[in-house]
Amino acid sequence: MNLKITTALVAVSLAASGVAYADDIKVGYIGPITGKLAANGIAGRNSADLAIQQRNANPDSKNKYELVALDDECKPNIGVQVATKMAADKGVSATIGHFCSAVATGTVDIYNRFGMPIVVWGAISPAITYGNDYKEIYRTIGTLTSQNETAASFMKAKGYMRVIMIHDTTAYGTGHQDAFAKFAKEAGIELVESIGVGADQQDFTAELTTAKSQNADVIYFGGLVDLGIRVRNQMDKVGIDAQFIGVSGVIADTFIEGAVNAEGSIAMRQGAPVEEMPGGPAYLEKYSAAKYDNPPEAYGIYAYTAMNVLLDAIENAGSDRKAITAALAALPQKDYAIGPVSFDESGQNTFSLITPVVVKDGKWVEVK
Repeated sequence: MNLKITTALVAVSLAASGVAYADDIKVGYIGPITGKLAANGIAGRNSADLAIQQRNANPDSKNKYELVALDDECKPNIGVQVATKMAADKGVSATIGHFCSAVATGTVDIYNRFGMPIVVWGAISPAITYGNDYKEIYRTIGTLTSQNETAASFMKAKGYMRVIMIHDTTAYGTGHQDAFAKFAKEAGIELVESIGVGADQQDFTAELTTAKSQNADVIYFGGLVDLGIRVRNQMDKVGIDAQFIGVSGVIADTFIEGAVNAEGSIAMRQGAPVEEMPGGPAYLEKYSAAKYDNPPEAYGIYAYTAMNVLLDAIENAGSDRKAITAALAALPQKDYAIGPVSFDESGQNTFSLITPVVVKDGKWVEVK
């Protein structure tokens, strides 16, 4: 049988089965590759690239994959532009995306409208998966709900019963505030005051002076790393002795580098420290061997997992967007680098672990 006839028969067979495989399939990545959270976005992009390199080197893979990476800058308006660009490109079968909740919540409508499946790797607002009934939206990382429940339990166990919360006024920060207020009340913790601040605010003298007069045990910060650095540094200038506890958004090497007295700062980490995750050591070894210019940061492993989940779906479904969406919904529980992944009917991973971590000797480590 000659090559042309063989190829034609294979094509007819695949068409009859409803599965379309391609030699080269484009998959997307969206995250903050530039701007104030570039360290996280670059780590995510590199980790997605690593997953693709490994899949392309696997002789059992049915396809070859090409990464298309776009920069959302952690800005909602930019996020809408790049999500539209990615989703409108019919040559891209699916994507993983978004570290920032404000961007992710503003783009889910776009993926639904274009029928593009997306696996969210870093954004944790519950509204991303639970605020709609879109079949295209999946997420491997947990939500901020369980994070704040753990934070309240941790504070109560440590005897921190008076808390002032400073949070940014984006969907990310207000989402943390709403969740923490609920769990603090249930735990019997007094939320003395909750202060909303702009995401680009530079001076917190007024807010922190007020906080100092309240004699709080904890300054609980709900925002991202650049804002967290400023709050932590200005706590010292104002003379606040309260314990700094942040949400997962502050967990980055840049916090340790930028906060003058980062040592002893606590935060709620999605998952465990990378080296303690089931596939963490292997991921770190492969990431190092790839010789990327930037470190994997705390959440690169989530982009790595999200991309592997997406590639598994494509291996089962081929390059058609509707088929990939269906394959994600039907994905059986499986162990990945972060641990088990299994999606509920809203596309949310049903397995979530939150670990309190502290800066000790210049590193984020689990609180013992």
